Amino acid sequence: MTGAPAWDGPPPLAVVVDLDDTLYPQAAYLAGAAEAVGRASAAAGLDGARVHAALVRELAAGSDRGGTIDRALLAAGVPDADLPGLVLPLVAAFTAHEPVALAPYPGAAAALAALAREVPVGCLTDGNPAIQAAKLAATGLLPLLAEVLVTDTLGGRAARKPAPEGLRVLAGRLGVPADRVLVIGDRPGKDVAVAAAVGARAVRVRQGEYADAPDVPPAWAVTADFPAAAALALGVLTGSPAAAAH
Repeated sequence: MTGAPAWDGPPPLAVVVDLDDTLYPQAAYLAGAAEAVGRASAAAGLDGARVHAALVRELAAGSDRGGTIDRALLAAGVPDADLPGLVLPLVAAFTAHEPVALAPYPGAAAALAALAREVPVGCLTDGNPAIQAAKLAATGLLPLLAEVLVTDTLGGRAARKPAPEGLRVLAGRLGVPADRVLVIGDRPGKDVAVAAAVGARAVRVRQGEYADAPDVPPAWAVTADFPAAAALALGVLTGSPAAAAH
């Protein structure tokens, strides 16, 4: 965990957390969704194992890029002319995947609960609303969150972080000004940047798919995991150095 500078000014009035690779490892969800696409591919008469393997490779190259299933089918040897009849049902299989359980990162639930005892805690996440709802339900963390906003509900991919409107709307639902939230997330280009866009601060957690991404823009603090980030936040919220050092 890197040292955080002294907090100058008033403390946050709310905490906003990211979901994927912040509260739980997104790779666990993607693995199940890729298996669902492989099964649907086999049912459609394709080589399901080959499509599954190609999709796993595509997801590893970047899980939030559009056209992932299209590229996986082409990589699996499916002719381009066949894609129009295959992509939509396979995307539907991916979207319909509802994991029974997704284990949060160790200590994440307790850290969320500790934050929620001090201030309202909301979740701001990008993605297909049905997919994000299924993920959050599977983590079991929903009761610890005062509000959840999936940015895509505000205007599709264009509304995703770092577009500031989602954070502004969520802050309003939490009853606080947007510049008085503290954002915790794993992606500098999204979570840290959206905080900066509204004049707020962020703690970056260095884990998951983007663990090695450069700290651009820079966060107020960088930690190895969510519980460490929550401990820093609690130190600011309570004025207790012991909380920050936990």
